[in-house]
Amino acid sequence: MEIDIEKVWKILEEVKDPEIPVLSLVDLGVITKVENQNQNLYIEITPTFVGCPALDFMKQEVEEKLNQHGFIKHEVKVSFEKPWNSDKISEKGKQALKQFGLAPPISAELFTDISVLEHVICPRCNNNNTELKNPFGPTLCRSIHYCNDCKEAFEQFKPLQ
Repeated sequence: MEIDIEKVWKILEEVKDPEIPVLSLVDLGVITKVENQNQNLYIEITPTFVGCPALDFMKQEVEEKLNQHGFIKHEVKVSFEKPWNSDKISEKGKQALKQFGLAPPISAELFTDISVLEHVICPRCNNNNTELKNPFGPTLCRSIHYCNDCKEAFEQFKPLQ
């Protein structure tokens, strides 16, 4: 029986990021490869950071989801061959980040200096009268900002190259 790779991608969209549960690992760009290798499913995960504490949990969630859908012969590997960058986040994923209250990252190509983070668009009021309060948020991939218009603090998912 041939493995329907498109179906597998759809199934993997059900696996949510443990820190941002409105965002799938597919839309985050963490799942970087889905292949049929001699009737065995091969999945590659590239974490956002090398030391990502949720990596084992994400791998286990992918394996469990595949098992639930009858894909018993599978291998889920973590790969650092091509580093993850924030441009791997899909447009759907960026919208999910915004709805969750996190400012989506700007394009990694535009991120040349930390000053680019100074006036990001607030995910609540959509204004850019914001300021960077701390480049180090609760996780390595987030920074803390303040909106001078709606008077709310918010986090931004950092752009990474």
